Amino acid sequence: MILDDISEFAAALPSMAPIAGLDLGDKTIGVAVSDRLWSVATPLETIRRKKFGVDAAALMALLEKREVKGIVLGLPRNMDGSEGPRCQKTRAFARNLQGVTDLPLTYWDERLSTVAAERALLLADTSRAKRSEVIDHVAAGFILQGVLDRMQHIKRA
Repeated sequence: MILDDISEFAAALPSMAPIAGLDLGDKTIGVAVSDRLWSVATPLETIRRKKFGVDAAALMALLEKREVKGIVLGLPRNMDGSEGPRCQKTRAFARNLQGVTDLPLTYWDERLSTVAAERALLLADTSRAKRSEVIDHVAAGFILQGVLDRMQHIKRA
């Protein structure tokens, strides 16, 4: 089920279960996973995209291994907040993913997540080759951390 509201997404999750963040690109899917307390997002790996069936199988195998119980997809809105073709592709991927999993899905505005990831990697003095290798799952970590921070705020309210 796709839930647009983070509060509804949080309510649909079992307690003490990790969630995953995805940075969906045309060539790759960056994957990050949270801890069981929903406090820290850890960049995990980048899946090279082939076709949906192969991508979904690789993703679901990774998420099952990590006992993930919810999925957050970065929604690449335009800087003015509007949705373009990349958002449509992400929403289509989520609809297709619903066919292979019962895990709750939600979206998170990912504007500037790749920029933030690039900046963090530059500050860590990561080589250009290494940055291109890890940028997608580091960006997924930024997306997921945004959701985790929001969920912590919801819990306290």
